[in-house]
Amino acid sequence: MKPTPWFTLSWSGYTLELSRRTHVMGVINVTPDSFSDGGQFFEKERAIEQALQLAGDGADLIDIGGESTRPYSKGISADEEMSRVIPVVEALKKELRIPISIDTLKAQVAKEALHCGASLVNDISALRSDPEMASVVAEAGVPVILMHMKGTPADMQAHPTYDDVTAEILFFLREAMNRAVSKGIPRERIILDPGIGFGKSFDHNLELLKELGRFQCLEAPILVGSSRKAFIGRILDKKVHERDTGTMATVAAAVMNGAHIVRVHNVKQAVETVRVIDAIKRGKLEGA
Repeated sequence: MKPTPWFTLSWSGYTLELSRRTHVMGVINVTPDSFSDGGQFFEKERAIEQALQLAGDGADLIDIGGESTRPYSKGISADEEMSRVIPVVEALKKELRIPISIDTLKAQVAKEALHCGASLVNDISALRSDPEMASVVAEAGVPVILMHMKGTPADMQAHPTYDDVTAEILFFLREAMNRAVSKGIPRERIILDPGIGFGKSFDHNLELLKELGRFQCLEAPILVGSSRKAFIGRILDKKVHERDTGTMATVAAAVMNGAHIVRVHNVKQAVETVRVIDAIKRGKLEGA
């Protein structure tokens, strides 16, 4: 096992020391049709309450999304997406000291969310969906998460095929990072995500987790979002809300293989899981 490289992200009063400790990103879906929580946090007050709970459970970042990107989902307008997420971002900015990430494909949504208190952009299209997104991120001076996705949410799971899934995604992410840098986004503010479940078969997801260490050659922080994904349900024959134990197994594997950030729904379990795995990687207790 290769040692996980260390990175520090600093911007706008925030610093993420992605070194001896794996960071945990908590997920809030302000949608009526998310695969994981099915509208449980669609109402503003419920979303805010859940975000505060995740922060209290130890989340290092909170990721707010207003458009479902589950397989075969259809998009919504920027206005509808903003009506969902902006009130939540505004409220949380007053309550949280940790960074708020806006999970969106749309530059207009990202710009407004950043103006209202978000401080990070999570773009599952790696800046490909909206030609204005790169300039919004660059001008705001915030980090961006660039994710690999084969196709779009509407068609990504139709028949995903690769000759070598890890090599092809490595190539994609390297090109995405270079493209972002060419558009004014500093390399040291880029986080890369191989996109578990986005245009991958169950076996592709397993292969990526197994081979995650190969992504260290990109010399950027790696985020893994495997939480409650369908391949876990297939392995364990579990429904979405029964997949947290399986999710923690994938979190452990991701951290052992070099992930710097894990994106999860159950933050409390993830914080405990990564604390143990980080200690195993060090080979000693923290401070010992």
